[in-house]
Amino acid sequence: MKEVVEFLKANPVQYLATVGRDGKAKCRPFMFCTEREGKLWFCTNNTKNVYKDMKENPGIEICVSTPEYEWLRLSGEAVFENNMAVKEACMANPIVKGQYKEASNPIFEVFCLENAKAVIADFSGNPPKEYNL
Repeated sequence: MKEVVEFLKANPVQYLATVGRDGKAKCRPFMFCTEREGKLWFCTNNTKNVYKDMKENPGIEICVSTPEYEWLRLSGEAVFENNMAVKEACMANPIVKGQYKEASNPIFEVFCLENAKAVIADFSGNPPKEYNL
């Protein structure tokens, strides 16, 4: 878990892929919020299509790479939870704070990944590192 969290923090713009409600692939930039209780947490806005897509089909994948051509692929099921401790932790990010103002904002949602799997790889020829989180 530690290596995955460090990778996400070091590379703050990740790309989250969903299956849209139209059945087509959708990919958009996202940011990791925090790790709590052994789970990776992210946030979004419940008026956005990404939220609606994940509610209908919670299977997602996140991908991010470094300037040195290492990458992380993270997959799992998005599980939304009204976890105020996580919402407060997300407010430490000035971008999140600027958008939502406070953790109790009714459009502010947090989700964790259940059954998460991570793969960290590169072009070195070494085998990828795989994690069940």
